[in-house]
Amino acid sequence: MKNDLNQDKNELRVSTLELFFDLVFVFTITQLTVFVEHHLSLVGILKATAIFTLLYWMYSGYSWLTNQVPPNALSRRVLLLGGMAAFLTCALAIPNAFDKSALAFAVSYSLVVLVHSCLYALEHRATVWRFVPFNLIGAICLIAAAFTNESIQVALWGVAIGLLFLVTALLAGNISDQKSSGYNLQPGHFVERHGLLLIIAFGESIIAIGIALGRVEFTPIVSFSALPGLGLISSLWWLFFTSDQVWSERRLHAAPVKDKVRLALLGYYFTFIPIMLGIVCLSAGLGHAVSHITHTLPSEFALLLGSGTALYLLGISAFRGVFDLHPVFIRVVGAICAIATYWAGVGCSALIQVALLIIIVMLLIFVESWFPETHSDRMTY
Repeated sequence: MKNDLNQDKNELRVSTLELFFDLVFVFTITQLTVFVEHHLSLVGILKATAIFTLLYWMYSGYSWLTNQVPPNALSRRVLLLGGMAAFLTCALAIPNAFDKSALAFAVSYSLVVLVHSCLYALEHRATVWRFVPFNLIGAICLIAAAFTNESIQVALWGVAIGLLFLVTALLAGNISDQKSSGYNLQPGHFVERHGLLLIIAFGESIIAIGIALGRVEFTPIVSFSALPGLGLISSLWWLFFTSDQVWSERRLHAAPVKDKVRLALLGYYFTFIPIMLGIVCLSAGLGHAVSHITHTLPSEFALLLGSGTALYLLGISAFRGVFDLHPVFIRVVGAICAIATYWAGVGCSALIQVALLIIIVMLLIFVESWFPETHSDRMTY
């Protein structure tokens, strides 16, 4: 592959305003972690997934927007700050998004959609009609859901999420000319933006550990109990950022227009949902684990630790599959092993479970290092 990541020195890079925007958005990750901690059930996890799927769709819309329209004009900056404010109020409403804060969440989400539509219209005019109606109908569904009973509320949320999948299929299947279609993707900026988002999410996990330890009496054991959590998060960082991010950018550079859009949608939206939700579940479990590091874990927290790590591993496995990177199956095996550590958490201690998770991830890194190439030489474009 002849593409060099430094081939275009004038390529757009992530601005400080975009990074500021991401910091605000990641507050939704913190709030979802709290939501999961207070709704430790399958229904709670499904609700958290629904919330994140909607919010991450709109975050992706903003990241696509600034990928093509840098926020270097006053009107763009003001509107982007307005979008940040709307995301913040959405995040504040997350803990009760399905009951007493349902209307506040829906109205804030509608503002997120409207600001995004205005920003996109400034640059691409009529192109916005390819997706704006779907986004607006979804927002209206959420507002209507705030005034209904639980069964109808679930149905309306399902419609809103279903519309996202529909518009994604339509967008990915009807792109022939990248520039005129309003999807002038710049791979370097796009990959960097999502990588920074993931780094910030990892940082929120570290903060969750600090907050959890701040609630217990400081002892020598407590002073060192944060280290296993840091070790696990660091190993998860290593597994993705040392190769996958680099090769995905090269794939995006090499792909023709239609495949570029498809790869970006599949790789950085659909597979990032389990990746980010895995971090949410892991953060919820780690907070309790590090503050009770020498004790056995309640079953729900042991499950959060194992399943959160597994979900992350499955997400980055799917990411590799989208970009035709190899190997993939090793990480799937690792995900199965991560779930199995549940028994160590409930039967031995939090320390043993976290240590086993670190060992699993490090073994994945070691085994993959034996493969001479971490990408396929088959270019299917």
